[in-house]
Amino acid sequence: MSALLDLENWIADSNAALSISIVSPTPSGLQLISTFNPSFTYPVFGEDEKIFGYKDLKINLRYRANDMRPHVQISYSSKFTSLGETEPMDVLGMLREDAHLPAIAFGKAADFESNSQNLGDDWTPPGELHASFEGSDGTYEIWQGTLADSAIKQLNSRIQLLIPLFIEGGSYIGQTPDSDFTETDMADADRWTLFMLYRKQPSTNDPTKSSYVFIGYSTVYRFFYFQTPPTPPASPNHDWELPQGNLDLAQLPCRTRLSQFLILPPFQGSGHGARLYRSIFEHYHKHTQTYEFTVENPNEAFDELRDACDLKFLRTLPEFTALRLNPDVTVGKKGLIPQLIKGGENLEAVRTKAKIAPRQFARVLEMHVMSQLPDSVRPRIEPDERIPSKTAADRHIERLWQLLVKQRLYRHNRDVLAQIEPLERIEKLGETLLGVELEYARLLAAHGSVSTGVAKQKRRLEVDDDTTSTSSKRTRMDED
Repeated sequence: MSALLDLENWIADSNAALSISIVSPTPSGLQLISTFNPSFTYPVFGEDEKIFGYKDLKINLRYRANDMRPHVQISYSSKFTSLGETEPMDVLGMLREDAHLPAIAFGKAADFESNSQNLGDDWTPPGELHASFEGSDGTYEIWQGTLADSAIKQLNSRIQLLIPLFIEGGSYIGQTPDSDFTETDMADADRWTLFMLYRKQPSTNDPTKSSYVFIGYSTVYRFFYFQTPPTPPASPNHDWELPQGNLDLAQLPCRTRLSQFLILPPFQGSGHGARLYRSIFEHYHKHTQTYEFTVENPNEAFDELRDACDLKFLRTLPEFTALRLNPDVTVGKKGLIPQLIKGGENLEAVRTKAKIAPRQFARVLEMHVMSQLPDSVRPRIEPDERIPSKTAADRHIERLWQLLVKQRLYRHNRDVLAQIEPLERIEKLGETLLGVELEYARLLAAHGSVSTGVAKQKRRLEVDDDTTSTSSKRTRMDED
C-alpha cells in the first residue's frame, strides 16, 4: 500500500502542469503579458489528463505575442527512476508527437529570447488587413488570408494546438478528431481562410511605431453549394459539352462554414468575440458566391454569442422585424397546424436573404417573436417581477408561441420521439419548451443590457441520456 501511495506522489494534473504564456518582445528582453492554463489536455496526455514520473512538474508553452512563435520549457524537482515497466512519461516526446507544434518550439530558450529581441517594431501580421475598430485599450485589427499563403500556413502551425486545448473535441485543420493518423491533409488549403484578431498599440520604446498582440482567431471553410438545376428543356441540346480546363473554385457558389473560433482567455469578456464574429459574418453576407453561412458544432458559449449577433443583424432587416405571431389563426385540437407567423409565406425568402442556416434562423425568429409576447405571458427570468393578469387574447397568443417552438422541436427530434409513448412525448416536449423559454429569456435580457444573475441554461436537454453513469438507458433530445 505504501508503494502505491508513493507512486501517487509522482502524478501531476496535466491541466495544472501546463501553462501558456503570452510574452511581448522588447529590445531589453521578453515582457510577460499573461499566463493561463488550458481547459483540456487529453489530446496530448491522454483521457485521464495525468502525467506520471515527476515532482513539481511545470510545462511552460510560451508564445511571442505578435507572430505567435512558440517555445516549450519543461522543469521539475525530481524525476522517477524507472522500475521494471514503470517509467516516467515522455513529456517532451508526447508534445512533439501529439501537440502538432512546429520543430522551432523545441529549440533553445536562448535562441527564442535573442530572436525576440531582434524582431523589429515594423512587423505586421500575415495576410491582408480585413477590418479595424477602436477599443478602450488601443486599435484592433482583423487580418485575413488563406492557408495557400505560406505565412498564414506557418501561423496556423504555431497556434493550432490552442484549439483542442480550449475547445472540447476541437481538431486540427485537415484532420478529424477520431483520426488515427497524425498527418494532416492540406490538399484544400485554398478553401481555408483564417481571420486573425490583433491589438495594435504604440511601441513602448518608440511611440511612432506599433506593436501587435495576438488576441484570437477563426477559421472558415468553403464548400461547393449545389443548387437545384432549372427544369431541363423538352428536347436535349446535343451540342452542350462539359467545361474545359480547371474551374476557379473561388468563383463557384459555396456554403461557408465557420469551423474554429477562439479568443484567448486573457482577452475574453471584452466583446472581442462578438466583433470578430460580426466582421466575419458581414463579410460573407456581402460575398456574392456565399449562399449560406453555417457554424460547425458550436459549444454553448459560442451559441450564445452567435444568437445575440444573429438577432441583432436580423433586426436590421425590415422584412424580419415585421414578422410576428398571427392572432387571427385558429388552431383546432386535431389536424394540421396552420401557418402561425403573419407573413410566414415569406420566411424562406427572408432566410435566404440573410444567408443564415434554417435551424439557426428558426431559433432566432423564435427569440424575436417571444420578445413581442404580451407581458402577462412572456417568459421571464425575474421571479419577483409583477406580472399582469392574462386575458383570453393573451392566452391564445401564448398557445401559438408554444406551438411554434414545439413544431421545430418535434421536427428536429422526430426519430427520438417516435420511440416513446404519446403521453410521455407530450411531457418531454413541454419540459424542453420550458428550457427553451428560460434560455431565450436570459439571452434577451442580456441582449437588452439587463443584469440577470441567472445561471446559464444548457441548450441540450437530457430527455434520455446514453451514458455509463446511469443504470438505465436514456436518449437525448436536442433543443436545437
